[in-house]
Amino acid sequence: MSLFEKTTDSTDSQSVQEGGPLNHPESSNQNNEKDVEASTVPAVPALTFPEGGLQGWLTVTGGFLTLFCAAGTMQSFGVYENFYTLESLSDHPPSDIAWIGSLQGFLLFGGGFFSGQLFDRGYFKHLMIGGSLLFVFSSFMLSLAKPHNYYQNFLAQGLGMGIGMGMLFMPSLSIASHYFRRKRALAMGIILSGGSLGAAIYPIMLNHLFASVGFAWAVRAQSFLYLGLLIISNSIMKTRLPAGGKKDIDLKGVLTDVPYLICTAGSFFVFWGLFVPYFYLQLFCSKHDLPANIVTYGITILNITGVLGRTFPNFLADVLGPFNVTIATGVITGALVFMLLASKSVAATVVFAILYGFTSGGFVSLIGPVAATFARNINEVGTRMGFVTFISSFAMLTGSPISGALLHSPQYFWVRPVVFSAVVQLFGSGLIIIARSMQAKKKGTWKL
Repeated sequence: MSLFEKTTDSTDSQSVQEGGPLNHPESSNQNNEKDVEASTVPAVPALTFPEGGLQGWLTVTGGFLTLFCAAGTMQSFGVYENFYTLESLSDHPPSDIAWIGSLQGFLLFGGGFFSGQLFDRGYFKHLMIGGSLLFVFSSFMLSLAKPHNYYQNFLAQGLGMGIGMGMLFMPSLSIASHYFRRKRALAMGIILSGGSLGAAIYPIMLNHLFASVGFAWAVRAQSFLYLGLLIISNSIMKTRLPAGGKKDIDLKGVLTDVPYLICTAGSFFVFWGLFVPYFYLQLFCSKHDLPANIVTYGITILNITGVLGRTFPNFLADVLGPFNVTIATGVITGALVFMLLASKSVAATVVFAILYGFTSGGFVSLIGPVAATFARNINEVGTRMGFVTFISSFAMLTGSPISGALLHSPQYFWVRPVVFSAVVQLFGSGLIIIARSMQAKKKGTWKL
């Protein structure tokens, strides 16, 4: 079902789409036709969307580049997890190291609730410029971190870069709602695919630079790349629709929407286990003595297929409905985690990385459009999406450290984190199925 479906011959419907008050003609003189005509206030026209255009696609490109930097860095943390575990932070267990990447994920997703509301109120440029500056500055600070100084990595990479990511993520994604309605899921999928492409490139880049120029200059090279791309993205992204202003969002309405809350809980459980393979695949390959090339390129394969996973399922979502496609990707992703236990050869690892990257990428890119379908007007989109990511951020914060503790270095009991990841993802998908069923009854259609 399209967002903000238009009802014919209904002034009320048009006003709800605008998110503004209803306008009714009033006249002090019912017998004077001219007075009535003069006092009539024209109905507010329904919102229209260009479904693209030059500026629309430039804005999508800017969002793509922004998430190439921000989300791509978070998703490729596995290369840092491997380097820290085996080299610069080898005196710390994997669960401690995972907190750095998990904090990034927590702040990226959790910050979306606050940046989403600020976006709805018109602070798009403030968030983009401020987030870009903090993200790039913190990345340069990471290059100064000394070996075996855990707190330096934690503060620069986890806290500083994480806050910057949180400021950038939701505005870069929500801006698609200014230009697209019918193709909104596809536009958001393209923006999110920037994260997958970045996460595919960074492991190759960093694994080679760590070996050739060392940690400090490898991180600086990545930081200069961030700087250039974020300058471009900030230059080409523009808002189109008027902001919601200072008016408070109806949080009570959001927080009492039962199907929406069940869907949000489902998202939490799926994200609790979804990024475990992203964080631990490279370490898994290293500990099972797989060839060096698969150790280096495993995460890259996982993420490059995520580019397709964040575009093709979104195209299907515009046809079949985002709810329906999201459920399919969530169930398949949860089931695929068990395949990791059998991935002790090059062929099996490559197959796992391809399939898991595609389906998990599909879920990540679709949960935002699913949340947006609950919005009652255009000015609620950022808040609805932001609340889902805020709740899911607590799953991001704890999921990988829990898996690291279950892994129990140095024995490495891989079955424990695998079972945890699979079970919570399948349970979360079940909750989303329940939410979809409730929405289908309310809307009277299967296409959700």
